[in-house]
Amino acid sequence: MTKVFGATGPGGPNDSGLSRKHILESINASLTRLQTDYVDVYQAHRYDFSTPLEETMEAFADVVRAGKALYIVSEWTPEQLRAGHALARELKISFVSNQSKYNALYRVIEPEVVPACQELGIGQICFSPIEQGILTGKYKPGQPVPQDSRATDAHGAEFIKGLLTDEMLTRVQRLSPLAQAEGLTMAQMAVAWVLQNGNVASAITGGSGPEQVKANAAAAGKSLSSETLAGIDEALGDAVERDGSLVGSMSPEKRPT
Repeated sequence: MTKVFGATGPGGPNDSGLSRKHILESINASLTRLQTDYVDVYQAHRYDFSTPLEETMEAFADVVRAGKALYIVSEWTPEQLRAGHALARELKISFVSNQSKYNALYRVIEPEVVPACQELGIGQICFSPIEQGILTGKYKPGQPVPQDSRATDAHGAEFIKGLLTDEMLTRVQRLSPLAQAEGLTMAQMAVAWVLQNGNVASAITGGSGPEQVKANAAAAGKSLSSETLAGIDEALGDAVERDGSLVGSMSPEKRPT
């Protein structure tokens, strides 16, 4: 998999977005960096309001027909997904999945995105299943953040700082006995929770080393009991973000000029 949208050059108007120029230049650059002839999926990482959707989808179709990617993926709102899927059908290419942030604390795709994708035959490839590490339980209320954790990284700290409240961390600690009852670590339970959604095809799990990657992969095929699912909902309560209007909020209204 590789993705396209963000700036890959000096940051001018042609160095980001989903214009034909940027899509074609980005896939060639990605294939060179990856040292491969093609990728399985090519992802529109954001929606580009500055480029006609027809131009974007026609460029993706040319990438697929050139054999440089097999399938197209997006991270779009339900309306954008429907429009893109319709164009993909006209162009006879496969629009197969939507990449979305999804975990037990962040469920904004559930109200509208998941039903739309089920209707269209699109699956979810979900990132951040352990919510920046919060759902692993390693961050404790009233205690300093662990050294070498995401919270101590200059870039990662920006994403996680709003979650490091004693109230949030106390709620997360209540998940520990639920994970133990399932014979899982808290991280494994978090990944299993994501995979339990029938519209989810895959979860993108990070890891600082091979051990973490193997441990997270062990969550595949684990089915959480209805009691555990209810317990997760009760423990997290109103800390769960469910606002569907947040979907697509990361797509800028215009590209850099």
